[in-house]
Amino acid sequence: MRAGFAMVMAIASTGACSKAAAPAASDAWVRLAAVPGRPAAAYFTLHGGAGAATLAQVSAPGVARIELHESRMTGNGMMAMNALADVPVPAGATVKFAPAGNHAMLFGVPADVKPGGTLVLTFRFSDGTAVQAPAKVFGAGEAGL
Repeated sequence: MRAGFAMVMAIASTGACSKAAAPAASDAWVRLAAVPGRPAAAYFTLHGGAGAATLAQVSAPGVARIELHESRMTGNGMMAMNALADVPVPAGATVKFAPAGNHAMLFGVPADVKPGGTLVLTFRFSDGTAVQAPAKVFGAGEAGL
């Protein structure tokens, strides 16, 4: 009886403390540009796994290219946007990509990507791990998630 109880407690405690082995992505959404042909923006949340990871690339079917960017306030009160080569995702941490912060720019979005639709984003990490998340598509000026 005592050995059985100890076994159950050991199993229960490991489940309570475990983290996902691989990073994950959630809450993805895309805002289309007001002018067709201009870049769209994607926002999402990355969740670190058991070990540190580095986001190296994002892709989506039919999209010509996706760049990672950051927006930040400069010393003179102006917003500046800079390209990011990659994004660290610490173990167990949450990294948000949101308006006025980190985001992904989608260039060459197919004409059939419309508000109300879904675009699947693939997140590739420097260790070769790839995870996907469906992104709800919003029109220019619409509030996202």
